[in-house]
Parts: sequence; C-alpha cells; structure tokens
Amino acid sequence: MTTVHRLLDDAFAGVEPSPEVQDLKEEIRANLEARAAELQAGGASPDHAARRAFDELGDVRALVADAQADVAAETGGAPRTPMQEAFAAAQQHRVRPRPRFVLGIVLASLVFAALVAVCVLAALDVFALPALVVAALLLTASSAAGFVVGSSLSQETSTNHPMPSSRAGGYYLATGLTVLALLLAVFVLLGAFDPWMYVVAGAALVVGGVLFTMLGVTQTNRKKAWVRDVARAHASGHHFDRFDHDPAAAARFGVYTVVIWLAAFVVFVVLGLTVGWAWSWLTFVVALAVMMLVLARMLFRSTEEQQKQ
Repeated sequence: MTTVHRLLDDAFAGVEPSPEVQDLKEEIRANLEARAAELQAGGASPDHAARRAFDELGDVRALVADAQADVAAETGGAPRTPMQEAFAAAQQHRVRPRPRFVLGIVLASLVFAALVAVCVLAALDVFALPALVVAALLLTASSAAGFVVGSSLSQETSTNHPMPSSRAGGYYLATGLTVLALLLAVFVLLGAFDPWMYVVAGAALVVGGVLFTMLGVTQTNRKKAWVRDVARAHASGHHFDRFDHDPAAAARFGVYTVVIWLAAFVVFVVLGLTVGWAWSWLTFVVALAVMMLVLARMLFRSTEEQQKQ
C-alpha cells in the first residue's frame, strides 16, 4: 500500500499538524487501504486500486477543514501555540523501539567493548596474542560499531522514516572503516603492530571519510510530513541550503572531497616514510579543516546571493 501512503502524505502536505488531524489521517488511511484491497481483489493493479480509492474519497482538504472546525467549536476556538503543537505532535507520533533492535544494539556494544578490551590487554603484554588475531578482533569490533550506526539509522522513529537498508548499509561500512582506522592507529602506538600498519589505517580513514561525505551530501529529507509542516510553519532566519536546491553543487563537493582526501593520503604516506608516522597524521587534520572550509563556502549562500535567484 505504498501508493496509498504517498498519496495521503501529498494530500496532507501543508495542513497544520495536530493530534486531531493525525487521527483523521489514520482513519482515512485505514478506509483507503480497505477500499484498495477490495479493488485489488477485483483484479485492479495495486497502483490503480490506490488511486481509484483516493479519487472516490473526494476532497481530502475539505474533510480536514470540517474536522478542524469541529475541534475549534469544542475548544472554543482557542489556538495552540507553536510549542504546544510540536509537543502534541511528538506525543501523537511516538514510536517504540522494537525489542529485537534494542537487544541487537546492546549485544553489539558489548561485543565492541569486550573485543577492544581484549586487544588492549594483549598489547600491554598481559597475555600473548598473534598480531593477525588482534587485527581480526579489531576488524570485528569495528564491524560491531558500524552495526550500531547502520541499524539505528534503519529504524522508524518519531520524526524520521526508516532509512533504506542500502543507504544504512553505506553508513555501516563508513563507520566500520573509520573506527577500524582509529583502532589500528592506536594499537600501532601501543606496539601491537608494525608502523607500516599506519598505511592501512590511513587508507581505511580516507575511504570511510569519502563515503561519509558522499552519503551526507546525497541524503534526502527523511522527516515525516507532520515534522516538515511544523518546521515550515515556524521556521525563522534567512539561510539558504544550497545542496537541497542545487544537486550539481552537491556533486561538485563530492568530487572536491575525494580529491582532498586522496591528496591527503598521498602526503600522509610520504611524510610517514620521511619525517615520521607520528607527525604524518597531521595531514588528515589539515584535510578535514580544508574540507570543512569548502563545505561552509559551498553549502550556504549569503542573503544577497539568495535574493539574486
């Protein structure tokens, strides 16, 4: 019934959110799904059945206006403040986490902490572990950290629709690579690995950073319709989010990011082989600063630039 949900969200776009409006929306949704199911049983395709059921419903905004008029008559017409509206909407749309998700997050966190603790003890010579085993344990711990992030993003919340599994998987991979890079660097300092492992850590950090950036600049608004409506109704300021309105700028920033991090990795390796690995990590600090400056320059246009559009 994806088409039903999409049509209904479009019909309610711009309608001032409130618990009463949400109740009406859910009632309409149930009726539409029931009617669409009847039409599908008669041989109609899911998309055609949803659209026909929606057409039979009539003017949704008129139904909403009637419902709001009834509520106003019952309450004496006293309007809610924006804060009251936001609080009421949040209470109305509260989503409880699934037990399986909570259990998975807890177990993954415990696995991460336990594996890192074992590797630290091995690095401090409390007991002996081969370097290959330590590397495997750190890889598993990084995967557990990535699971926490990816699984959390794929959950339905009170304000966001669940992220698609493929994109959540991208965040899982980016998080895992970044955490792995940091762990490898720390354990080289602890003496668990030879200095050449810095190259592996640097490569993982570059790939993870580039992946995070690409996912970030291509991220769409996952806010629920009622959250977007509240934000539009009570938004203030004059900032202009360029990436939302100019996909080409987002693509250019992604290219700039790849170039910055690849150049940083090359400089990192060169400095590590010449000056020393401890100082070579400053390359990534500089690269991050440059990337943030480029982001600040590209993401927001000034009020004057906005007015020229």
